[in-house]
Amino acid sequence: MISTASPTDRIVITGIGLTAPNGNSLAEYRAALLEGRSGVRDYEIRYVGKTLAGVCDFDETKHQSRRNVRRGTRAGSIGIYCANEAVNDSGLDWPNVDPERVGVYIGVTEHGNVETENEINEIKSYDYDTSVWSHHHNPRTVANNPAGEITLNMGITGPHYTIGAACAAGNAGLIQAAQMLRLGECDVAICGGVSESIHTFGIFAGFASQGALAANEDPTRASRPFDKGRNGIVVSEGGCLYTLERYEDAAQRGARIYGEIAGYAMNSDASDFVLPNPKQQARCVEMALGRARMNADQIGIVSTHATATESGDIQECTALRAVFGECQSTRINNTKSFIGHAMGAAGALELAGNLPSFTDGVVHPTINVEDLDPKCDVPGLVLNEPFETSGVTSVLNNSFGMLGINSVVIINKV
Repeated sequence: MISTASPTDRIVITGIGLTAPNGNSLAEYRAALLEGRSGVRDYEIRYVGKTLAGVCDFDETKHQSRRNVRRGTRAGSIGIYCANEAVNDSGLDWPNVDPERVGVYIGVTEHGNVETENEINEIKSYDYDTSVWSHHHNPRTVANNPAGEITLNMGITGPHYTIGAACAAGNAGLIQAAQMLRLGECDVAICGGVSESIHTFGIFAGFASQGALAANEDPTRASRPFDKGRNGIVVSEGGCLYTLERYEDAAQRGARIYGEIAGYAMNSDASDFVLPNPKQQARCVEMALGRARMNADQIGIVSTHATATESGDIQECTALRAVFGECQSTRINNTKSFIGHAMGAAGALELAGNLPSFTDGVVHPTINVEDLDPKCDVPGLVLNEPFETSGVTSVLNNSFGMLGINSVVIINKV
């Protein structure tokens, strides 16, 4: 490493590893987004029964022994797969990277519910005798588990922790990593978000109770943000982790650079447990633009958070209309229409799906929009078919979450 940390350091993305319901690499995932291929399928989980979900099919044993897969968590396995794939993709000379100078910052919506539900189900067979409770329960359910499993697997001895930021967590992981690089706390950061949420019945039951769980005879048409026929969220699992470095270090080793973190912001609604606040969402976007020293019309793609709930879609579109309503060339899309809502991984996955636009100039669409909700009719929406541009140089990625947490990241082409 040649650079010394500074608050003004340029921070760049040099590697991407992911698993999504419709792809286990950036190339597979991007191809699915351009081909209009959904990853949502039929799914069944205890107590809830038959439902729909986005399910990943990556090879858990590609970077882990079967023993450690059994010992750890699904979120840990997703993180380990994505982290190893990101490092391999980055071209870093990993055996010669100082493990003490690597930081791991992983966004999560929640963690521990899956293991606790499984243990309760297990001891039910023993009349709730807690003496049969697994000694693995505590290390599996501590909040830092997904990040910690990555350090154990990869021999990383630098800082690691998770960032609990509801469904804004994927962006939060990138923001935390960029800040730690600028503070000099690490030289390489592995960051983004993971989610194992489809393995807890509670999240399905909670959304069903809220009247916000999607249903459709055709699973691939169930996730339909902006459409008048939407009926709720498709819960998904997944993960997307990036390697971030200071620009000088990446350039010195001739690394491929996917993009530069040009700006970011996080703020709070302070108005409701679940209902979004368009004024604060718009404010978060404006703060990110200000830090990037950009105007709204300089953004090529806005990657929306929209989850296919009526209130969420309309409120976000209200915010977007306030900021981007006069922009002539900004295009707006949504990735959840393909993969459902990957919770803590959502922001990181949705950003990754748009980064190839820097090289191919194509904006992937929002699919499943057959009857556009007039309240979501924002200028620049790309619906059902990819849109070819003369070039994309900037992507703005929205991610919002319960308890009124908002996050925005802007990535520029280098």
